[in-house]
Amino acid sequence: MNEKFKIGIDYGGTKIEGILMDQTGKEVLRKRSTYDKNYQSGLDTVRSLVEEFDQYSGSKNTVGICIPGFSSRETGLVNNANCVWINDQPFQMDLENTLNREVRMMNDANCFALSEAIDGSGANFQSVWGIIIGSGFGGSFVYNKEVVEGVNQVAGDWGHQPLPYPTKEEYDLNVQCQVGNCQRPLCAEQFISGIGFTKIFNQKYGTDLRTREIVALEANGDERAKKEFELYEDRFARLIAVMIGIVDPDVIILGGGMSNVGRLYDNIPKLLPKYTFSDKVRNKVLRNTHGDSSGVRGAAWLWDSDKF
Repeated sequence: MNEKFKIGIDYGGTKIEGILMDQTGKEVLRKRSTYDKNYQSGLDTVRSLVEEFDQYSGSKNTVGICIPGFSSRETGLVNNANCVWINDQPFQMDLENTLNREVRMMNDANCFALSEAIDGSGANFQSVWGIIIGSGFGGSFVYNKEVVEGVNQVAGDWGHQPLPYPTKEEYDLNVQCQVGNCQRPLCAEQFISGIGFTKIFNQKYGTDLRTREIVALEANGDERAKKEFELYEDRFARLIAVMIGIVDPDVIILGGGMSNVGRLYDNIPKLLPKYTFSDKVRNKVLRNTHGDSSGVRGAAWLWDSDKF
């Protein structure tokens, strides 16, 4: 296998993106393809991308892939993926047979955190906690440039934990998760994800706005949007404080659509001392470096994270 280049694949619900990256982390080639939402079409699209990268580099390269779900160590079957057609399928094994090589695969939140830990905003820190706040809400913990998966493969993936210290208003919102094996009231994802934040705003004010429209309202001084972001930041700080009390990461790096809201990086650190049991809060809260590319870059780095 060629050690000069590596391939990363980001398997999404509507598109599959791939990069060819050299050993320094420099992107050499990037391709993105749409595919039919079925299992075989996904396999065929990944094969086409990998073949194109191999042909471009003139060699057979390592392949890492990130998926919006988990591959069970015990059965090899994918579970909890929002691309439902890969659930209960031996996706990694089928990819290896399709590509005729070993494939490394991890959850997309793990790949995001790994990318930022290796050569992104967490590169100068020992312990990195990456949080994705987009349509969903998840996370991953990286220590010494290696993903800490845990015995259940969910270390740091806190999206479906209960919201800490809920207020009466939060109880009265009657928010309940609709995700498969969660179905719990006060699920953190329903408050912190972009979809959850927007749903609460529209429910409270009788509107039908999208997330970016609420962000624009806040930027223009709308008092409703300002109030809801203040509540959002307080909820987020409560959740982060719980994780600080458990793993105390050097740095917390935000990704996903909501990570582009600049006020979070000023206000959440100011709120953390209120909820953190420590004389001083030293943990940094930072914006990601690689943006939407972190997942696909992290997938490529799956073959090298043990070398750092």
